[in-house]
Amino acid sequence: MAEVYEPVIGLEVHVQLQTQSKMFCKCKNKYGDAPNIHTCPICLGYPGTLPVLNKKAVEFGIKAGLATNCEIADFCRFARKNYFYPDLPKGYQISQYKQPLCYSGKLMIESENGEKAIGITRIHLEEDSGKSIHGVESDEDTYLDFNRCGVPLIEIVSEPDIRSPEEAYQYLRKLKLTLEYLEISDCNMEQGSLRCDANISVRKKGEREFGIRTEMKNMNSFSGVKKALEFEIKRQSKLLEEGGKVVQQTLLWDDRREEARPMRGKEESEDYRYFPEPDLVALEVDQKWLHKIKEDIAELPDEKHKRFKKEYELRDYDIDLLISDHNIANYYENTVEISEAPVLTSKWLQNEVLRVLKEENINITDFAISEKRFGQLLILLKDDKINANSAKKVFNKMLQNDVSPAEIVEEEGLAQMSGSDQLAGIIEAVLEENSDEAARYREGEKKLFGFFMGQVMKKTKGKANPQETQEILRKLLDE
Repeated sequence: MAEVYEPVIGLEVHVQLQTQSKMFCKCKNKYGDAPNIHTCPICLGYPGTLPVLNKKAVEFGIKAGLATNCEIADFCRFARKNYFYPDLPKGYQISQYKQPLCYSGKLMIESENGEKAIGITRIHLEEDSGKSIHGVESDEDTYLDFNRCGVPLIEIVSEPDIRSPEEAYQYLRKLKLTLEYLEISDCNMEQGSLRCDANISVRKKGEREFGIRTEMKNMNSFSGVKKALEFEIKRQSKLLEEGGKVVQQTLLWDDRREEARPMRGKEESEDYRYFPEPDLVALEVDQKWLHKIKEDIAELPDEKHKRFKKEYELRDYDIDLLISDHNIANYYENTVEISEAPVLTSKWLQNEVLRVLKEENINITDFAISEKRFGQLLILLKDDKINANSAKKVFNKMLQNDVSPAEIVEEEGLAQMSGSDQLAGIIEAVLEENSDEAARYREGEKKLFGFFMGQVMKKTKGKANPQETQEILRKLLDE
């Protein structure tokens, strides 16, 4: 009988911070510009230059620590992490080692067995390296872009508490959402502002000792992380079942082939020859500054979920969808302030607004309809000034111009037809024109009710009040 193995997974997440300048110099921290234009002697490591710490980067690091329930060190140091690679001009990276900025935290996720805490070992500050670009003109060419050199990073190191690729996926989603709510990073994996490495080992079910671990790199999406973990867990388990041994090494994930290949032997901290950074004094975080940063932290996803449930009485599914993007959550709340219809607003935002965002491949911040105009449309619908069909027509018109929904209703003649006398006359005419169908309905063919509703809507060009129409129609048919 084959042994049953369980995975032990720890994740290291590197996050580029959205500061205006780099970690230790005044060069711009900006993605996408021409290569090597945001550089200076400091970030290129010229002899005799001295780094100066970016205060905003420290503040962002502290925010990340507070949001993940970490202890914040009142005293920490920077260190030199020594390794040689073409895109690291200094021959070392300024990082933190034994005295990180944040430590002993946790992040709550939803696992298949309910809520689970994933421990955060540490969050430390460091600078990014440059970027190697391979195969520009030929397979043998490598170009170097140092714009990214010195960009502020935090590295978030989890405890080995993750027990499945799905848990890893949920952890990364929750972490990304939290960082976006803090507005300290755009967390764009395609642009490299959020990068994840995974340490994976397997052990027999019930054992307490960890197995030999490998490190997986080059995963460019959360789904890629999930696939890479599934691949490596399967590979290690099969290897052990066949009597082999796992070799400690670093692997590169090939997303196109959905397989991993060896990169190098796995380094340990000793390989980097860490020593205290001599050009930077120790960093002290006083309580007054820490208190100010705490007060500046916006409402986080878990807090927002609880408030939405209490204030707006929405379903958990709807809340999760609304808060999955903090800009969408803000759009929803600003609209509700105007519409005073939380459930209706949620429904229309999900069905109509998110549909347009997906079709046009845009963010809510680029959406053509402001919260004010969207709220005004929902008021017209809520107050029965227009029906749902007309509301959709108005919505589509609003996408094309900046006219108010009330003006569109007036111009297009979309005001809802209501009032029993007016509707009753139209419905009586419909029944008279379709007397055979009316007779069949009265003889028991009740499914024809939908036919009559359709005929009334056709005759009124979709402007009849559906509820009033149903009431009058039933009354006349059942006479």
